[in-house]
Amino acid sequence: MLRIHFTAEDLSRTRLAERPDPLWEITASLHRLQSKEGRWAHAAWYRDACDAIATQKLGAVVRTLLFPLFPRASYFPDFLTPGEAGQGLRSGLGAILDTPPARVRHEIGLLAQVRKVPSEMYRLADRDTREDLVTALRRYHEAVIAPYDDHMQARIDAEGARQGRALLHGGAEVLLGGLGPAMRWKAPVLEVDYVGGIDRDLRLDGRGLLLIPSYFCWQKPVSFADPDLPPVLLYPLAPADRASRPGPCEAPLSALLGRTRAAVLLAVTYGATNSEIARAVSVSTANASHHTTVLRDAGLIASHRHANTVLHTLTPLGASLLRLPDQDRRVTSQESQG
Repeated sequence: MLRIHFTAEDLSRTRLAERPDPLWEITASLHRLQSKEGRWAHAAWYRDACDAIATQKLGAVVRTLLFPLFPRASYFPDFLTPGEAGQGLRSGLGAILDTPPARVRHEIGLLAQVRKVPSEMYRLADRDTREDLVTALRRYHEAVIAPYDDHMQARIDAEGARQGRALLHGGAEVLLGGLGPAMRWKAPVLEVDYVGGIDRDLRLDGRGLLLIPSYFCWQKPVSFADPDLPPVLLYPLAPADRASRPGPCEAPLSALLGRTRAAVLLAVTYGATNSEIARAVSVSTANASHHTTVLRDAGLIASHRHANTVLHTLTPLGASLLRLPDQDRRVTSQESQG
């Protein structure tokens, strides 16, 4: 178990990442490829990934370089998931290139204590070899992660809306208490079921905690092994319902062409409850609930229960329908109000 100790200052500095971290998602996805457990939660992605790896001729690189470097184990090198990746893949890969050679050798040595690593792995201390690694990570991301970028962002937007409401109405402690079954808030400590059965304490000491919701992380959260690094906690998003997974919409789109329903979809853009939709569209709460049911069955919105309310957010398909040219969007908005 990982026990994260908070002070009052840490609670005020706790924050939620607003976009997928590409290097953490690469890491978690490689763990999914290495395990039979967890694949069911990403079955469609797993099939697509295997096809893309074969098509892009990445199989040898994944097996001989990425799997040994990102093992599904109690440890993998921290330098592979630098904080700069929160600014985008290019920044993250640049930080990997700029990692001091002594740190690379040290962390590869730590990896060797939990897993057998090829002797050539220590060559990653040389910048030229890390450039090859960066190229491999970029190709892997383009092949198997980038096609899911919109879906991951939509899921994280929904998580941000849900946790933002928790923070607004109950503060950081309510947010920390609702992260999922693998995490339990027992003030002032967040107890986390950790991969590999590791038992340790992490004291934030005023640095705060960056929470990173992850699409590919499964069941148990992950953090840096080095307690001196800026504290982060990668945690799995709650499983999506059928309507929020990528795939063809089963309900006829004609059910969504009415003016009121179009207005409801627009009202859900940044997340909304039934009562908020009812006020925005000037319908009863029961009527709003009916329209959100139709939109959810059509795969355009996802619904997330929080306490006594249900928060509705756009799915990737719903978001794509709202990505219209400005003129078309104005027409749609005017028609929805007519």
